[in-house]
Amino acid sequence: MTATPDVDTFVNRYAAVWNEPDPALRRRIITELWADDGVEYTDTSEYHGHDAVEARVTEAHEQFVATGGFVFVVASDVLRHHDAVTFATHMVPSAGGVPVWSGVVFAVLDRDGRIQRDYQFTGEQASTRAVVADFLGRLSEGHPERIAELFADTVDWRLGWPAEGHPAVPWIRPRSTRADVADHFRALNAFHVPQRPDGVAPRVLVEGPDAVVLGDIRQTVRASGRAYTARCALHLTVEAGVITRYHVYEDSLTVAQALTGDAPTGDALAAG
Repeated sequence: MTATPDVDTFVNRYAAVWNEPDPALRRRIITELWADDGVEYTDTSEYHGHDAVEARVTEAHEQFVATGGFVFVVASDVLRHHDAVTFATHMVPSAGGVPVWSGVVFAVLDRDGRIQRDYQFTGEQASTRAVVADFLGRLSEGHPERIAELFADTVDWRLGWPAEGHPAVPWIRPRSTRADVADHFRALNAFHVPQRPDGVAPRVLVEGPDAVVLGDIRQTVRASGRAYTARCALHLTVEAGVITRYHVYEDSLTVAQALTGDAPTGDALAAG
């Protein structure tokens, strides 16, 4: 087990070093984050030791941050397993906006909590996985505007409901824009009690720009206090760092029953 006590602090410092304008402070952060013999691996290159890592970070800073007008941020998908930490990073406009680049970092730490090996995965599939992981993290946080930031201006939006929808579920209607996305999740929040996600983590399958997310919807109706669980699958397409397709296939009968008060009990749902 390594000595790193706070993984969130670790990943935030990792993102911050790429944005740091002060060369002396940037160097100090690098020596604190990476081991003396630490290595960073990209798709095409290897950077061994502090000097090489510093040159790599400085080049990226000058190209994308100092003159490009972007900043690097960490997505909401940080995971730690013993001496390994993995998370997604995005490059976004410093004035705000959708990601223009995404990557996945897999870091192996030494016993002092410093990076021994740092693998950066980029390319279409890594970008898809990073954006989807960030979307799921923001979805669990429940902030509609932050969720909508990950969507394109125009979205291919489809939910597995009849075209006429259902009067008890008013958030189910045609959508096509980023503003519509925010409105959808605001309406969804208005009808449900805020709660921390529980149950089994969703399974994510990625191939190129497409991802399928398999899991459950677990909600409690605000008006009645009735909890329900419904099976759900998402088909997402990520292009240029944003979600362009959002297709939902869910157990719409269970959702409608829960909102009308006709749903089976929680025990029956769990047994199913």
